[in-house]
Amino acid sequence: MDATEALNLEDLTGGQQVMPSSGHTKSMLLLVASEGCKSNNIPNGIGKGQKNPKEFVQISVPDSSHKFPLEWWKTGIAFVYALFNLIMTSVMITVVHERVPPKEKNPPLPDTFFDYVDRVEWAFKISEVNGLILVGLWTIQWLLLRYRSIVGRRFFFIMGTLYLYRCITMYITTLPVPGMHFQCAPKLYGDSQAKLQRILKLISGGGLSITGSHIMCGDFLYSGHTVMLTITYLFIKEYSPRRSWWYSWYLWICWLLSAVGIICILIAHEHYSVDVLVAYYITTRLFWWYHTMANIPTLKTPSQTNQFSQVWWFQLFLFLEKNVHSSVPCSYVWPISWPASCLKLPCWRYSRVQKL
Repeated sequence: MDATEALNLEDLTGGQQVMPSSGHTKSMLLLVASEGCKSNNIPNGIGKGQKNPKEFVQISVPDSSHKFPLEWWKTGIAFVYALFNLIMTSVMITVVHERVPPKEKNPPLPDTFFDYVDRVEWAFKISEVNGLILVGLWTIQWLLLRYRSIVGRRFFFIMGTLYLYRCITMYITTLPVPGMHFQCAPKLYGDSQAKLQRILKLISGGGLSITGSHIMCGDFLYSGHTVMLTITYLFIKEYSPRRSWWYSWYLWICWLLSAVGIICILIAHEHYSVDVLVAYYITTRLFWWYHTMANIPTLKTPSQTNQFSQVWWFQLFLFLEKNVHSSVPCSYVWPISWPASCLKLPCWRYSRVQKL
């Protein structure tokens, strides 16, 4: 042909303006060939002798670098929030310990699971070891994520909120020990210095029995061990690649570690059944609610029809997520600058709140 028809940009876009959800765009030049100009003589798609600016069409395309801003300072705030609530939990355990009634006067409450399953002493160690393995696996996986700052602030916020709820529930309702095997530390009453030492010991040992740091009673409703076993598995599942051959095996092993750990808590008679059930329910609901709100842009707008905006932490949620305009992709990189490798695989996206 002697002439090439001019490219009609309106025909390409269907008469609609396409803008990315983030509102950030990059510009590119699209060459429109004219008479006497051959596209195969144009290096990199730009003609050397072009003088007529009308022969180029400027198109706006999404800028992916603005779609998922790292904002590590927000992750730092979320970490401080989680750390504060973990410390407050240790303080609250020390306070509640002084209120736990003696097991000789107030025996354990009836529990259907305990009626049918005898206590296995070593089972609680299995639960704590499984929890440590899951925390280790999730930490490694988190370090390999490209958008680890966004995922990290989500983890810290959810974990911090769960332990904030736990501080409230264990304080307002103090349950007697679940079994006569409990050996609670002596009460200190007004000895503030000794209480402070117990708090520091509990924090330094991670609140684990295998480290010898958990010697107090009263932190039953709800189970902190169940929280960690559940939340680590949920994050591992949410931010794992779906198309890898090893994914199903890896996820199955993590699920097994979590499920066995939770069951071992009950077998060891370290928590009432209601403690474990409430912990599982609150953890899964908060995780699913948060990710549903984060993945659906319309749920980030307060309105009368958006009931999610009624939660007390909605403004904090907006602060953490307002610059994240879509679902975070499962993109993996080395945590150091060399050698860079990337694996882009889709994550599970929640379109609605899941039900138990």
